[in-house]
Amino acid sequence: MLDHLGFNVGDYAASRDFYRQALAPLGYGVVMEVDRETTGGYEGCGFGPPGRPQFWVGNSGGNTHSNGSHTGGMHIAFVAKSRAEVDAFHAAAIEAGGKDNGAPGLRPHYHLDYYGAFVIDINGHNIEAVCHAPKASP
Repeated sequence: MLDHLGFNVGDYAASRDFYRQALAPLGYGVVMEVDRETTGGYEGCGFGPPGRPQFWVGNSGGNTHSNGSHTGGMHIAFVAKSRAEVDAFHAAAIEAGGKDNGAPGLRPHYHLDYYGAFVIDINGHNIEAVCHAPKASP
């Protein structure tokens, strides 16, 4: 059901370093790191086993409070079995009252076959459906 999840942080570098140290005893490290220029506004990193970033921390803007806490909602990505399911998820979520946060399409900065769609849900969370499978041959 879940592919990966993440949340926004007030100090990305400090959070990356914290989780790098805290997760090392469990065998997890930074698997992927992305910058604002590549993603169009998000800077963050994914932790997990080699080749599989499943837990993300990052900063996509939003509001940082004086106590260092950060708002901007949670990010949860759901597994889709096909690109058609990603498309259907996006349409259904918009129809249900969500706001588009990234139309269905390839996101090659994650990997060549990463096909996802993003919607801000009615509570302000960034939800996604993603398919990692290559496009089916005609």
